[in-house]
Amino acid sequence: MIITRIEELLQNNEAFVAEQLRQDANYFDKLADGQHPEFLWIGCSDSRVPPDRITGTTPGHMFVHRNIANLVVQTDMNLLSVLQYAVDVLKVDHVIVCGHYGCGGVKAAMGAARHGLIDNWLRTLKDTQDYYWQQLARLDEKARLKRMVELNVIEQVYNLGKTRRSPAGRVCTAGSSTSTPATSARRPA
Repeated sequence: MIITRIEELLQNNEAFVAEQLRQDANYFDKLADGQHPEFLWIGCSDSRVPPDRITGTTPGHMFVHRNIANLVVQTDMNLLSVLQYAVDVLKVDHVIVCGHYGCGGVKAAMGAARHGLIDNWLRTLKDTQDYYWQQLARLDEKARLKRMVELNVIEQVYNLGKTRRSPAGRVCTAGSSTSTPATSARRPA
């Protein structure tokens, strides 16, 4: 069963290559010349939120970093390396932090259940929940989860601003039908 699924993915890739070459015989040569993205996208790993699909961008326009719940953690060498490369080498103009409603990572962090190793990663979210608890406590569960997603984006933009590689004045949050609405990059008290 899994072999059949993997073969299907490989066939889909072959069809993709053939279609791209049909549309533009130099498509892959152009991509191989290098990338010059305008944006660094820091988003959730959730398979329902593909950055290129929800932004209508094509390959080469956005440098992407994804992790569970779109966190900017000061000890995450992967994120910090991506950020440095994006700012110093690719010279991106803007950094986008994008969260999305219905985020499983945010929901897991808000609950009491233990999830194993991921609990260490979600600790940042639990801290955010504690910090904003007075605001969150008065909301019903659905509204609390929605607001927590929004607060998480605000906190991650705040965390991004504490990095040495953050392009000053060029950080924003993303807004679309599947992501959180645009919010202030300032951390509310």
